[in-house]
Amino acid sequence: MTRTLAQQAAEWIEGDPDPATREELAELPEAEVAERFRAPLSFGTAGLRGEVRAGPNGMNVAGVMRTSAGIGTWLQKGGLGGSTVVVGRDARHGSDTFATAAAEVLAAQGFTVVLLPRPLPTPVLAFAVRALDAELGVQITASHNPAADNGYKVYLRGGAQLIPPADTEIEADIAQVGPASALARVLVTPSGSDITARYLDTLPRLAPSPHRGIRIALTPLHGVGGELALTALRGVGFKDVHCVASQFEPDPEFPTVAFPNPEEPGAADALLALAGEVDADLAIALDPDADRCAIGVPTSAGWRMLSGDDTGALLADHLLRSAPPDSLVANTIVSSQLLSALAPARGARYARTLTGFKWLVRAGTGLVYAYEEAIGHCVDPTKVNDKDGISAAIVLADLVASCKHENRTLLDVLDDLHVEFGVHAGAQVSARVEDLSEIAAMMERLRSEPPTELAGRAVIVNDLLAEHGPLRTDAVEISGDGVRVIVRPSGTEPKVKAYLEAVVPVENREALAAARTSAAALLDDLRQFAQRLTRPR
Repeated sequence: MTRTLAQQAAEWIEGDPDPATREELAELPEAEVAERFRAPLSFGTAGLRGEVRAGPNGMNVAGVMRTSAGIGTWLQKGGLGGSTVVVGRDARHGSDTFATAAAEVLAAQGFTVVLLPRPLPTPVLAFAVRALDAELGVQITASHNPAADNGYKVYLRGGAQLIPPADTEIEADIAQVGPASALARVLVTPSGSDITARYLDTLPRLAPSPHRGIRIALTPLHGVGGELALTALRGVGFKDVHCVASQFEPDPEFPTVAFPNPEEPGAADALLALAGEVDADLAIALDPDADRCAIGVPTSAGWRMLSGDDTGALLADHLLRSAPPDSLVANTIVSSQLLSALAPARGARYARTLTGFKWLVRAGTGLVYAYEEAIGHCVDPTKVNDKDGISAAIVLADLVASCKHENRTLLDVLDDLHVEFGVHAGAQVSARVEDLSEIAAMMERLRSEPPTELAGRAVIVNDLLAEHGPLRTDAVEISGDGVRVIVRPSGTEPKVKAYLEAVVPVENREALAAARTSAAALLDDLRQFAQRLTRPR
């Protein structure tokens, strides 16, 4: 082990207040120590995320304490010393310990800390920041990441996620924090026991329909959303709810799914099986921290999950029919273009933003709805300024109940939208890497050797890294007549992602099936291109 690396490891071990991670780091081989000290965790699309392990490149008590101290310093520099900070957590490995450490470090710096009393969904933390007039919120969660991970999400005043330049300013302040073992901690008694009730009180107005005659199947995927979602649905009148028993209680091992993300193949299998068994009208899957919501619907060929884009179009159409004139709806650069056509047809404005809800909720004035294709939906930005799977589930249940009363389904509504605006078919291709340099190499190849056509159609290549406005980001957009591919590195996982969309106009309802066949063929061509592009060399 080099002297510099050995010194770094020795200093970290000396400053680590957790004996378990001190021992872990001390026993690692040199190559693994080097990996742990490659770089500290940094604020990505949705906060800090990493494997629960020793060292600066992992989620651990020392890192959480130093991060919290840096955040406290940043607040004090902004004249916000002594202000209110809310700290929440999910039920992942380490979440309780990490939340307590964060709360106690911030309390020692003189802040009034509300440490929420039990594991709760991330949207409740976002709600609490606004409801309690707090300057900042911290949620310990890795959302839908694998079981080995945890994370640290930061919310600013108003309940929106952290954005530049605050993230880099905080990272600079964290870098100046000394050893974690030298940081003061002050005992914090959990409080805010009324927050969940206050959150639930905001939901009934999201379901104005008088109709409640539907049966719902629900899974929280071993996360923290099950109890609250069940209470919320029943509280607004949806009494006939059946839960996937094996996935209802929080379990940080996520034992029944390979990957706790409703979008992943197989993750919703138990939910769809239950929906079929009980003859449900709607299937709802929340991700582990309940900020995302995916839905399944019955079809003539059995149950299937809808894409985030399909759900986004349904919600936008539904909400805009009762929204004030000139309302704003938004989605991200990698989400479907359907929303850009739907919005003006419903008398609304449209905005597209960078990936992440930290950008979506700041899309502009009059925002009534925002979504991203990764099953994130903000249906009530005046209360939760972030994605919220539970409130989205309430609105979707209300929509399904209204449709059923009219002898219609969500698929009927989607048919209507596709006839009106054309079939918008989307898909995603991603490649997970072990070496992050592979992602940079893929992006460089795309920029240096851009395609001139896709699916036999001429295309324009737009390097968003060359933009000078709000859409500047590390992504490349390739678009032509009825085809679009956007390629970007993931902000939360070691992946490169390609987002595909094929658009085919529809003359009338009789032509809908043929248009979908054409869109599927186009999408297959785009998928083959993306697979070649993301294949490591």
